[in-house]
Amino acid sequence: MQVTAPATLVGMTTLKSKLQEDLNVAIKERDELRSSTLRLTLAAITKEEVAGKEKRELSDDEVQKVIAKEAKKRREAAEAFAQGGRAEQAERERAEGVILDAYLPQQLSDDELKQIVAQAVDEAKAAGAEGPRAMGAVMKIVNPKVAGRAEGGRVAAVVKQLLAG
Repeated sequence: MQVTAPATLVGMTTLKSKLQEDLNVAIKERDELRSSTLRLTLAAITKEEVAGKEKRELSDDEVQKVIAKEAKKRREAAEAFAQGGRAEQAERERAEGVILDAYLPQQLSDDELKQIVAQAVDEAKAAGAEGPRAMGAVMKIVNPKVAGRAEGGRVAAVVKQLLAG
C-alpha cells in the first residue's frame, strides 16, 4: 500500500506546515517551551481533523481557530495558576500563549474594537434594532469584521457597554 502526502498548495505554505517546520526548528535548537507548545497545538489540530465522521484537512482559517482556542486556554490557565499562587506555572502558561499569539492575526486594540462596534450599533439602529435587545443584531454585524482579531467575550462586553449608552 502506497501512502501519499496530503495535497497542499504548491509554493504556498499552509499554517499547519508552518507550525510543523517551526516545531522541527525548535526541536533542533532544544527549545523545550516552544517545541512542547507547538507539539500540543499540532495535536489539537490533528484531533480536530479526525473529529466527525471522516478525516479531513483543516483550512488555514480552521487551523487559526484551533490556535486561538489553545491560546485562550493558556490565558485562562495562567490566570487560574496565578490565583492559586503558582506563579511559575502561570508564567509558563503565559509564555506558551505568547508563542501561539505569533501565529494569530494582530489583535484589535480597545479603541479599534470600540470603533467597529460603534459603527455596528449605528447600523443596527438604522435597521430598527435598539436597546439591549439589539445585542444579537449588533453581534451579527461585528463578528465577521473582527473574526480572529478579538475574543468573543471581549466583543460582547464592548457591545453591551455601547448599547447601554
